[in-house]
Amino acid sequence: MESYSTASHVYETDGEILLRTAEPDDAKLISDYFIANRAFLKPWEPLRESEFFTEFGWQQRLIKLHELHKMALGYYLLIIDVKTHAMLGTISFSNISRFPFYACNVGYSLAEQAQGRYIMSRALKMACDYMFRVQNMHRIMAAYMPRNKRSEAVLLGLGFEPEGHAKDYLLIDGKWEDHNLTSLRHPHWKM
Repeated sequence: MESYSTASHVYETDGEILLRTAEPDDAKLISDYFIANRAFLKPWEPLRESEFFTEFGWQQRLIKLHELHKMALGYYLLIIDVKTHAMLGTISFSNISRFPFYACNVGYSLAEQAQGRYIMSRALKMACDYMFRVQNMHRIMAAYMPRNKRSEAVLLGLGFEPEGHAKDYLLIDGKWEDHNLTSLRHPHWKM
């Protein structure tokens, strides 16, 4: 496991996958990923405007994300196959709050062709370790739809603990969906 991460830039690898901060020149890579996985991800994500699937739309979005990275207010990370350089998925940290909460939310997506290879488990572990080690988070919160058994397995496998059930929690694919709420706490957090 190698880490070259800083407060504004994530770069973690286990030799097979690379987890890194999205950069302004990644627009085509990201738009191609979402175009290729549009139908597969649709039942698990909010409705997307047409610009979400364009290189120009991602150029605009990445300008804003780059600023969030620099201010340590949010992180949009890409999961990259080290050998092929293919984009396999995303992990994002949002709603980052410091004193006295030291918490954030995490969300993620994984390409259809990358399913079943423990890629998300490995990438999410690296990402959470980064948030604990570098960003000093105490709590990382994740929510998943009860029918999403793969997401449930990833979260519980990494030690996320169930914290409740929220009715009509997020607007997914055009309808309100219930979600199970979980969190992972930093076991050795220090001020």
